[in-house]
Amino acid sequence: MKQRYQYRIYPNFQQVRSLTKLFGCCRVVWNDSLALCNSADKLPSNGDLQKTFITQAKKLEQREWLAEVSNIPLQQSIADLGVAWKNYFDSLKGKRKGLKIQRPKFKKRNGKQSARFRKGGFSIKHGKVYLARIGRIKVVWSRELPSGPSSVTIIKDTANRYFASFVVEVNPAVLPDNGQSVGVDLGIADFATLSTGEKVKAPKPLKKHLRKLRSSQRKLSRKKKGSKRRELARRKVARIHAKISDIRKDFLHKLSTRIIRENQTIVLEDLNVSGMMKNRKLSRAISDLGWRSFRTMLEAKSSMYGRDFRVISRWEPTSQRCSCCGQIGGKKELSVREWTCLFCGAVHDRDKNAAINIKVAGGLPETKNGRGGRSKTASNAASSSEASTHQFPKQISLFG
Repeated sequence: MKQRYQYRIYPNFQQVRSLTKLFGCCRVVWNDSLALCNSADKLPSNGDLQKTFITQAKKLEQREWLAEVSNIPLQQSIADLGVAWKNYFDSLKGKRKGLKIQRPKFKKRNGKQSARFRKGGFSIKHGKVYLARIGRIKVVWSRELPSGPSSVTIIKDTANRYFASFVVEVNPAVLPDNGQSVGVDLGIADFATLSTGEKVKAPKPLKKHLRKLRSSQRKLSRKKKGSKRRELARRKVARIHAKISDIRKDFLHKLSTRIIRENQTIVLEDLNVSGMMKNRKLSRAISDLGWRSFRTMLEAKSSMYGRDFRVISRWEPTSQRCSCCGQIGGKKELSVREWTCLFCGAVHDRDKNAAINIKVAGGLPETKNGRGGRSKTASNAASSSEASTHQFPKQISLFG
């Protein structure tokens, strides 16, 4: 299977100028090709686009600077546009799973920039990456490449950081089956509660850097558009966003890797994150956690290391059902963190009880009254509405 390995690179002043010119050429070729595709009745082939906007464009006075950079990234830019159109049409026809993909968009000068080199346009020698017409760039090798890369994408983010993303072929070793399984309940107060009883706190980087971010954004809004000081203020805001993203991504990768290593079967609940984001009181806290990214990481790593990843229905009443007797005790407010079952008298922590029920609903008969997964039906909805809705003692108001 193919996998990406990304490393930080540090080009010198002359290489930065060459990369800036390369990013601009790739952006112009992409935008020119996209403009023609939007106005055409039928999408032209990649060969026709390359002939029009690379080969013939170099002969024009207003595009003669395209010859100053390597031809390989320009061709890859048009090839990537063809892939973007294919993904868009496959998404419309239902051939591509997941959320609907939008039409390809025009690239901006101030946005994220990238250029892709295939074999023949780059090489790795003496710990540095050689790029055609740019030279050897210093790389911070945080880990070794498992095999020779087939391509490398040079990326410049909005914080003016440079990265090299290599595509390599890997053969991950399947982890031995340890027979362990776990249910994971995601929340806000505690990012994850495991069926083992462990609660994992989230770093919540946005909450910690919110004051500094607001101050930087206010200063940015007061700068004159097009000025150098506005560009400096924009970079400062971008660096704060990059730091927030790095902290969150590091936490999610470490937690997902630990769960994959310790358990053979992982059961997660299918959350309606897009619907929950419409709650104006909780949207910022939910977006600061990265639930969807965590699920994507668990899916990818489970497939890579031979683990069993399961997702139960979002309609399963995991917070209402007693994990001891299996009876449904009715809907509970978010402020209720502990409750007592009216049927068996067991006292439950809301999150721990939900995590156990998620594990059981995944079809794992490892609790005292193991049950199979259920979906929302008319009978289930009726029984849920007829269940007891008695008042519970008020606890500290914590969302999760």
